[in-house]
Amino acid sequence: KQKLALAKQLNLKPRQVEVWFQNRRARTKLKQTEVDCEHLKRCCENLTEENRRLHKEVQELRALKLSPQLYMHMKPPTTLTMCPSCERVAAPGSSAVKRCQTSPDRQQPVPVNPWAAMPITHQPFNAPASRS
Repeated sequence: KQKLALAKQLNLKPRQVEVWFQNRRARTKLKQTEVDCEHLKRCCENLTEENRRLHKEVQELRALKLSPQLYMHMKPPTTLTMCPSCERVAAPGSSAVKRCQTSPDRQQPVPVNPWAAMPITHQPFNAPASRS
């Protein structure tokens, strides 16, 4: 009914209106396909670049694994000294260690590890007085 009414309003044959809408749907579908294709091309380029980067990283890691002489040039890990009474931490020979006069004989070496768990000091919880 709509096709006939539109054809009469535009002075066209119903078949012409039908073909016009078919062509319109085909053009819309083609444009959407082009948009999708461009999007997929960009995704493919990004993934290709990421793949190249990862392959390069794998090669670098394999080269490190196969050449242990590189480790020979690395500095040994730093050891800090901590005073148990004042809990100051300093590198050996620094002025902070020399300033601590409380117990210089009880200083302990503490390895530096940023991922090590920090000691947790528990403090008693003072609950608020209940209102009665």
